[in-house]
Amino acid sequence: MKIAVVGAGLVGRLVAWQLSQTHEITLYDKDFTTAKYSAGYIAAAMLAPVAESVIASRLVVGLGQLSVNLWPNILAELKQNVFYQKAGSLILAHAQDKGDLASFCQRLKINDGLKTVTRCQIAELEPQIGERFHQGIWLENEAQIDNRALYRALEQTILTSQVKIITTECATISDNQVSANGQKQDFDWVFDCRGLGAQLDISRLRGVRGEVARVYAPEVQLNRPIRLLHPRYPIYIVPKPNHEYVIGATEIESSSDKPMTVRSALELLSAAYSVHSGFAEAQITSLDAGLRPSMPDNEPMIQHDGRVIRINGLYRHGYLLAPAVIAHALELFNQLTEQSTDYFYQSEQLDSGHFDQVFG
Repeated sequence: MKIAVVGAGLVGRLVAWQLSQTHEITLYDKDFTTAKYSAGYIAAAMLAPVAESVIASRLVVGLGQLSVNLWPNILAELKQNVFYQKAGSLILAHAQDKGDLASFCQRLKINDGLKTVTRCQIAELEPQIGERFHQGIWLENEAQIDNRALYRALEQTILTSQVKIITTECATISDNQVSANGQKQDFDWVFDCRGLGAQLDISRLRGVRGEVARVYAPEVQLNRPIRLLHPRYPIYIVPKPNHEYVIGATEIESSSDKPMTVRSALELLSAAYSVHSGFAEAQITSLDAGLRPSMPDNEPMIQHDGRVIRINGLYRHGYLLAPAVIAHALELFNQLTEQSTDYFYQSEQLDSGHFDQVFG
């Protein structure tokens, strides 16, 4: 079966790779090798369903819990090793902000693996910052991925497969036909994974800005993602291999894709320094801003339109949701084509009730 996958961000790469096991795939994108426009390449790649339950719906939390369990199986099938660890997340607040910690606990929709930790317990988990914090929360079942290593691994896996890659600044979809570079091609099915590139076809789609600083900090040794609660600028610090750290804020309700401002950079880096003084000597490797494709309700969307299946709206939860949402999309594809192909994403935990809610 000839299938087009339009868009090679996180979702597009995973869908193209998965479907290439059994189908003839053509992948359209404007920067497959660099991925510099992809929100998934910029992201911190935390798998934090419990922490995100403060703002996310129960549907998102449930899909996120499923994805945490699906990721190890997916990574095991790639041709390159990708850093993944499930060491939990540590939620902290300075003494003057302890009310934010209490509020965070009250707003959690689930408390799977939640443990309240004292100063001594924080020091056991994170010896280098134990003296700075007197109380916190450890969400022991949360995980993380090295997103850029994942992009590279998916790139190499796809390049060594039979997937045909077409580089184009703009690809449009009309039923089962894709137009790009002045040419039109018919397919049996089309998977639309363009993110914000699909705004002409999904009118309710909007961009939500995210900003991150990447730093090389050899004097800092943190073992898991840290979230610092603060009434003005809450941040997260996510360790990557080789002493690299991603420092970011939660979200900015803006569709601007302009570079990060000095104010944002100062707030991120100052907050990181307040967690660990070793960040003072860190080398800034990049200051990045990107837009996450989001629906008005911030829920993921799977839409069936003729021979087109659209996957979009993963909001700030790309890595948290991608495996579970793709599993549902491929289940829909199987139903529509009456196939029974096995996918890496299939799981005995796949809930048809979730599918009914996601499928729109």
